[in-house]
Amino acid sequence: MSSPAKVLSILSLFSREHPVWQPDEICQALHFTRASGYRYMKELVDFGLLKKVAAGNYALGARIIELDYQLRQSDPVLLAADAIMHELSAKTNREVVLTVLINRKQIIDIHRVHALKPITTSVARSRGRQRPMFRSGGSKILLSWLPRHQQRQIYLTHADDISANHMGGTWEEFRAHLDQIKKSGFYMSWGELESNLGAAVVPVFSPEGDNVAALNLLDSPDNIQRADPIQIKEVLEEAAWKIRQRQAYPALKPESSVEP
Repeated sequence: MSSPAKVLSILSLFSREHPVWQPDEICQALHFTRASGYRYMKELVDFGLLKKVAAGNYALGARIIELDYQLRQSDPVLLAADAIMHELSAKTNREVVLTVLINRKQIIDIHRVHALKPITTSVARSRGRQRPMFRSGGSKILLSWLPRHQQRQIYLTHADDISANHMGGTWEEFRAHLDQIKKSGFYMSWGELESNLGAAVVPVFSPEGDNVAALNLLDSPDNIQRADPIQIKEVLEEAAWKIRQRQAYPALKPESSVEP
């Protein structure tokens, strides 16, 4: 691991469950020498990514908020998707979430539009929340569009988790499972991620044809089970196509606009 990677790996330790860390805890968790660990932390503090909250305690710094703001103003996928997601939410009266895969290691929600008149779904979701790698429609759609060699590497690294989530006990079974999802271009789940959450999901592509996100339409498990899969797939695919078009032509206007 390079020195920049070691510095940035410190940020991955901070979570809702463990928001404050002491330097010695960080060094122990990441197997740094004390001198190296303190040097890395100083660099993060100087850049505003960490801050001292008390003697010998560190938390994430406010610079992260600034970077998130900059990302919201510049991410081509997010800029293309926002208006279309509001349009889709208003049309279906359901919550809409955009999910991405980061470096084949993490799957997170990057944007969420709440229904104007919420129905039965009340699951708290927020930008940046990490999803399980092998459980949920968004995750499975994103994995299914990876190149074969990347899918195989993921299987070799996570075989036990893949088996535990009923995605295949062997590489061949895992590959076949993903191929089936990719062929369908659509995934519906109810109670898979959380007991009171159902979802219908399609891939979102860049103008060049690369899979850049998964578009999730959320509702209660019962409502998702009762939904006409052909109709809901058509609605989602239309929205995904519009997002692709707006990436290529940012000046395109949606048919209707709903303020967030």
